[in-house]
Amino acid sequence: MGCNPRLIIAVVIAIGAVVAYFGKKQINPVTGEKQYVNLTVDQEKALGLEAAPQMAKQMGGVVDSRSNADAKLVADVGGQIVENSDARKSPYFSNFHFYLLSDPESINAFALPGGQIFITRGLYKRLDNTGQLAGVLGHEIGHVINRHAAEHMAKGSLGSALALAVGVGASNDQRRGYMAAAAAQMANQMFQLKFSRSDESESDKFGMNYMAQAGYDPRQMLRVMEVLRDASKGGRQAEIMSTHPMPETRLQEIKQRIGEMFPNGVPGELKEGEKLR
Repeated sequence: MGCNPRLIIAVVIAIGAVVAYFGKKQINPVTGEKQYVNLTVDQEKALGLEAAPQMAKQMGGVVDSRSNADAKLVADVGGQIVENSDARKSPYFSNFHFYLLSDPESINAFALPGGQIFITRGLYKRLDNTGQLAGVLGHEIGHVINRHAAEHMAKGSLGSALALAVGVGASNDQRRGYMAAAAAQMANQMFQLKFSRSDESESDKFGMNYMAQAGYDPRQMLRVMEVLRDASKGGRQAEIMSTHPMPETRLQEIKQRIGEMFPNGVPGELKEGEKLR
């Protein structure tokens, strides 16, 4: 009995994908963590700068910090966190930029690879003070430092290639092969979602460290979680929550993290910051 040529092709695709993925190992220059990423630091910076205008356009465009006080405050608080925290030691230090987006409805904040960080006016207007703003921006800085976007790109490429291999090798029947590939792709998406939620918790941890180092009370992150929780109650979930752990889960994790950071209580010199309005 001869070998099934489709199966041979599938095996070759799968082996090639796995070898390529594990050949992308790098050591994170800040955390020391072993990671599998398919971009260099310079490529992350270039990709983020290239993608920033298009991403901003989808949410109403960037508010000019030269003429708008809110946009200037976003840039100033973000810069203050980077300048006064361990984020300053990262290779992204000079490439961090912080932007306010015009969209008044979307409740969102996100970071592109390399240090381009955005917050929508929809989220900004729900915050009370610069401490809460620092919590949001610190969280996004954590994503950049931990190279989460580059990790997801590598994992996504691996998962897509393995799903293709399953589809090729599953059967000569076109429909069955399609269904097998679709199931494999769904499993890949669920795998990515799991890591997304883990990344959010990791970014909360790093963001709280950074905001505290910059002089902000990390308890302000609790209020940020309350804002996201309340936004999700109206039937329209905050965009920022689409791949994040539920706010109640994060609230508990943040409370636990604050206790670990300051077992004797949060120092009095850490402040909630200025009122935003």
